Amino acid sequence: MKNPRDVIIRPVVSEKSYALLENNVYTFVVHPDASKPEIHDAIQSIFGVKVLNVNTLNRNGKRKRNRRNGTFGSQTGQKRAFVTLAAGDRIELFEG
Repeated sequence: MKNPRDVIIRPVVSEKSYALLENNVYTFVVHPDASKPEIHDAIQSIFGVKVLNVNTLNRNGKRKRNRRNGTFGSQTGQKRAFVTLAAGDRIELFEG
């Protein structure tokens, strides 16, 4: 079993993620090999909330051009998890 802190890397701070907070959906960057049940258990153990649903999304890294010699490289991709919490549960980390 993985350590929950190794499964959940960091929260996502963006306009879209803050818009989803109204629907009690929180967004996290997770380990690329993490499964939905592992993410579910990690969120419940770290924050002490009840998780209803977990959706995951693999994002490819953007292609970037090197200005010095004209070659192309890429940023690393990431896996995100959209976690829906039960009504009445909140994660204080996202509150301003």
